Amino acid sequence: MARTMEPVAKKIFKGVLVAELLGVFGAYFLFNKMNTSQDFRQMMSKKFPFILEVYYKSIEQSGMYGVREQDQEKWLNSKN
Repeated sequence: MARTMEPVAKKIFKGVLVAELLGVFGAYFLFNKMNTSQDFRQMMSKKFPFILEVYYKSIEQSGMYGVREQDQEKWLNSKN
C-alpha cells in the first residue's frame, strides 16, 4: 500500500510546488507593476482597493512614504 502512494505523493508535492512558484511570481509581477505605474495603481484602486491598500502598507513599512498622497493628489487633479 505504501508503494502505491509514493507516486501520488510526488504528484501532489509537485503540484503544490508549482502553485507556490506561480503565487510568488504573480505577487512579484503585481508588486512590480504597481511600483512602476501610477495608472495601474489607479485601476487597482477602482477594481481591487484592498490589494492597493496592502501595497501602500508594505511600501510604508519599508520606509517609502508619500506614494499614497502623490497618487491621491494626481487623481484629484485629473478629475478637475
